[in-house]
Amino acid sequence: MCPVDIDPVTDEERERWPQQPMVSLEKPFVDARGTIQPLVDEMMKSAVMIESKAGSLRANHYHKTDWHYCYVMSGCIEYFHRPTGSDAPPEMLLVKAGEMVFTPPMVDHGMKFPEDTVFLTLSRNPRDQETYEADVVRVDMLDAEGAISWRPGDPTGDE
Repeated sequence: MCPVDIDPVTDEERERWPQQPMVSLEKPFVDARGTIQPLVDEMMKSAVMIESKAGSLRANHYHKTDWHYCYVMSGCIEYFHRPTGSDAPPEMLLVKAGEMVFTPPMVDHGMKFPEDTVFLTLSRNPRDQETYEADVVRVDMLDAEGAISWRPGDPTGDE
């Protein structure tokens, strides 16, 4: 197995990151045809749409180099975050449909879904499983008891 090649994070890249987790969206362009809502103007290597069922838990990890924007299309996310290495209770933000949150590298984060939710995740690194697993470190920030969750080695819908 070849080692995964992940680009290091640069200072120039860090300077472009939002300063707060909740991202203020630009004003949309609206005309008779509809609306264009700008989301992210950054080079990225992954865009995925994720459907989460009510009562599920996602993330509960941090990334060494990856960052991601999560734009909620429907439903909502209870987004928890704290600096990696901290024992402080995580801060919780409620991210509703039409809102976006940013997660830089080295931030513990987890997501709970009080209702069925669809969101886009726009990321720096590719989302193939090998690259993803090489960059992610799982933490037990949020209790998975009673939640629908998954860890490597658990069965998937493909099996």
